[in-house]
Amino acid sequence: MPPVVQHDATARRFFVRLPEGLAYLAYAPAGDGVIDLQHTVVPPEAQGQGIASVLAHAAFDHARASGLYVIPTCPFVAAWLGAHAEQRDLLAGAT
Repeated sequence: MPPVVQHDATARRFFVRLPEGLAYLAYAPAGDGVIDLQHTVVPPEAQGQGIASVLAHAAFDHARASGLYVIPTCPFVAAWLGAHAEQRDLLAGAT
């Protein structure tokens, strides 16, 4: 079962509490209706388990539900989009 992702709008991040520590995807507003997904962090002991992918998916789900577009500054998120073409319509400037 995938971990439950929480959204902390005040800290501007999506996160998962793991036994190994906190995993998160940080973002920042980037203009009207746009968020910049800037940085993904997963504790070393939890890497390779799909946690970063779960965070990216949650961020895109949030963007879609909120009517936001996304800038994928984070290298992981940019690479993740290569395998998730169904999310590319949310890229800022894609319309």
